[in-house]
Amino acid sequence: MTAASATPALPTARPAGCPFDPPETYAALRETAPTSQVRCPAGMDAWLVTRYRDVRAVLADRTMSSRGASSVHVNPNADLDEEVSPGSIIQLDGAEHSRIRKMVIAEFTVRRVEAMRGYVQELVESHLDAMLARPGEADLVRDFALPIPSLVICELLGVPYADRARFQRQSGLLVSTDTTREEGQRAYDELSTFLAGLFTDKQRNPQDDLFSRLISRGESTGDPLTMEELVVLGLSLLVAGHETTANMIALSTLVLLDHPGQRDVVLSAPERAVEELLRYLSVVQFGVLRYATADVQVGDRAVKAGEWLVAALNSANRDEDLFPGADKLDFHRDSPRTHVAFGFGAHQCIGQQLARVELQEALTRLFRRVPDLRLAVPRESLDFKHNTLVYGVRELPVAWGRE
Repeated sequence: MTAASATPALPTARPAGCPFDPPETYAALRETAPTSQVRCPAGMDAWLVTRYRDVRAVLADRTMSSRGASSVHVNPNADLDEEVSPGSIIQLDGAEHSRIRKMVIAEFTVRRVEAMRGYVQELVESHLDAMLARPGEADLVRDFALPIPSLVICELLGVPYADRARFQRQSGLLVSTDTTREEGQRAYDELSTFLAGLFTDKQRNPQDDLFSRLISRGESTGDPLTMEELVVLGLSLLVAGHETTANMIALSTLVLLDHPGQRDVVLSAPERAVEELLRYLSVVQFGVLRYATADVQVGDRAVKAGEWLVAALNSANRDEDLFPGADKLDFHRDSPRTHVAFGFGAHQCIGQQLARVELQEALTRLFRRVPDLRLAVPRESLDFKHNTLVYGVRELPVAWGRE
């Protein structure tokens, strides 16, 4: 590739005053240089893939390795040569990845997730009851958006909710681009120790939860997961299981506060509305990293084996070729599920159906119960997560009732 000094930096800055839009550079790149070289914060050059069809092609190509954790390219402290840990469903490829994914996928089928909808509904209603019982203001992140997916993933996995402060703090460090190598390793080690203790207990005393079933399923098939595999897999599921959905609930609420005329569609067609919100927001904000293991053509570019690529999900989801008027929120689009907010291909998000149910129930019930919801602070005072792998807002002060 070209010398580092001549290679432009990976676009990360959002346009001023437009917190929901990806970097402005993406639109120009899709037109003139859809697969172009960039310098990543991790210190390597990569091909930035910005068009929808090319992003899907890269993510579907089995010669594109996921050995680099999906967004490690934006971590200045990243070790790109670090060996992939056993059990890393995010980084393993081929047969090793298929083995782990098959053990987990049964827990996230549409049928099993739909069976949890009643539990999600009860959680949403109970949190709304508690929020509305207080004077007419709340932080929607702390009081609603964060606890609901945290409770759901704890219930599903079999993690005591009493330990939520621990894993929320540590997962926050793991998804921050400002975390030092030492801080990240310490958070990883602490969370791993916690999960190892939890798995040891479940081996002795299995319960009706995903972690217990993973253990018993492995034993019954003669292919048990090792403790290291269980811990690494458990960490991925626990962190991803609440970070993305919590941020989507809060950010989607803010979008709907900005578009009050569209709330009726959320209430009447929540499935369609949630798909458009997923496309429009694309909270995995820095793209997904891949490593070419063979020479391949991406668009009009020849990518050589040994080169890195970044599939820009938020750029693909704003591609006018597939989504006319892509920068506008439109709940009446055709084929709403064609977005790549959950990725694509073999590594597509395993918990996407659960995220959909949580978003549908949280947003419809929130705006049905609190139709006069509004921001309690000036919009410009909100603090957005520009330095985390999953985009969102740190706090969302809201109010209702008499002003």
